[in-house]
Amino acid sequence: MTVAYDVVIVGGGHNGLVAAGYLGRAGLRVLVLERLGHVGGAAVSERAFAGVDARLSRYSYLVSLLPRRILAELGVRVELRRRRISSYTPWERDGRVGGLLVDGGDERRTAGSFRELTGGEREFAAWREFYGMTGRVAERVFPSLTEPLPSRAELRARVDDPVAWAELFEEPLGVALERRFADDVVRGVVLTDALIGTFSHAHDPSLRQNRCFLYHVVGGGTGDWDVPVGGMGAVTGALAEAARAGGAELRTGCEVAAVDPGGAAGPAEVEYLDADGVRRRVGARWVLCNAAPAELARLVGDGEGGERPEGAQLKVNMLLRRLPRLRDGAVDVRDAFGGTFHIAESYRELERAYRDAAAGRLPSPAPSEIYCHSLADRSILGPGVPAGAQTLTLFGLQVPARLFAGDPEGVREAGVLAALDGVLAEPLADCLAVDGEGRPCLEVRGPLDLAADLRLPGGNIFHRDLAFPFGGGGEGPDVGRWGVGTGHPRVLVCGAGAVRGGGVSGIPGHNAAMAVLGR
Repeated sequence: MTVAYDVVIVGGGHNGLVAAGYLGRAGLRVLVLERLGHVGGAAVSERAFAGVDARLSRYSYLVSLLPRRILAELGVRVELRRRRISSYTPWERDGRVGGLLVDGGDERRTAGSFRELTGGEREFAAWREFYGMTGRVAERVFPSLTEPLPSRAELRARVDDPVAWAELFEEPLGVALERRFADDVVRGVVLTDALIGTFSHAHDPSLRQNRCFLYHVVGGGTGDWDVPVGGMGAVTGALAEAARAGGAELRTGCEVAAVDPGGAAGPAEVEYLDADGVRRRVGARWVLCNAAPAELARLVGDGEGGERPEGAQLKVNMLLRRLPRLRDGAVDVRDAFGGTFHIAESYRELERAYRDAAAGRLPSPAPSEIYCHSLADRSILGPGVPAGAQTLTLFGLQVPARLFAGDPEGVREAGVLAALDGVLAEPLADCLAVDGEGRPCLEVRGPLDLAADLRLPGGNIFHRDLAFPFGGGGEGPDVGRWGVGTGHPRVLVCGAGAVRGGGVSGIPGHNAAMAVLGR
């Protein structure tokens, strides 16, 4: 068989584009095959509401794990804008209402907000100590994510902090939270980063929650989550330009039907349907899979590969005529919505929601968090959108895909939006804009929608359970210790299912490219 390409990449999501950029610039012949009519995968901007010029980041929405190094090496120019407000969490106690505001630009203001909630200084001191520790871990771990995969012992030596290693890598996260913090709201705010898209609880012995938490606090070496100016589509658009400039060929509307993995001596082969529905086959020295490992197993004929991923999130995209008024009148709504707005995410509420969902019930109130992209970046709204309008993105937690099987119309959003209304001084419905056909500007995407739209098994946004960022975790044969190996020597994982995958990071794409170039 004639080998037409050095590398064929299955899937044109952001990681596939990163891999294509590196490999094309190295002089390799690279083909990217994307099933949809556009590249970008889950990191895209779309006009979700008919007749409304608002380009929402439809699925993923913030950036933390994408190394500036990757952008610089690929010549990609995107602006990631820092949010001053980290989070706001409404609370109600003994007839009083308030909100815990974490202001990254004013420590005294944050300390005062903790004092108002807890009545003392202890919790804020514990907060500073804990996040000082995670910050030091981030500084040491994040650079390793684009280096050859360390062993457990090597990463532990790099962290060089026995307490941090025990709390983040060995004990269920709940042990540390209950040891360090006394307040139910404070504990919950910390725990939320362990449950994004991950169905788990504070004392899960599998440490699934610890792995999720780690990836949420190490990004950029700081743990900050930034707003992509122009939306996620601006990021993947720039990555696509870089891939093309490097010589990679990007074909959309091309659905891969099968992958013959070849062998140590022979090339691989990819069978796909082109945009005209014509079945084609192309040979390659390497195949990089930007799809989930379970999807790769299907393509190579390995069945389901023993994995049954399940997503656990609900995303609601909204356009409002204006931001709603809060029951807490002491905070400016622009501050409250300027960071991550936590709803029903105290420690007890998160645990109760997990138990409800595990029993097959939709949690009520449903834990969720909100952020407002347009407060930091108005460029996603066209000139026809009124000046007071704002986007809202709501991300629901503890809602595994199993809850949505056979779900009747409207049930998906009911619990989540009811919880939001509980902290507002007016119904959210009164603030929703309407589209060109007179319908409320509200779009709900659950795990089953992601499975249908993006071929994410079970709607899992991480493709499968996240792994700790060290080797020896049963990831299969690897190439150059990059955490991208599969059971087939010429087939590598370059997507979120790699050992150091998950999130909008480009790291698996970079690492798969390094594995190829190392050979």
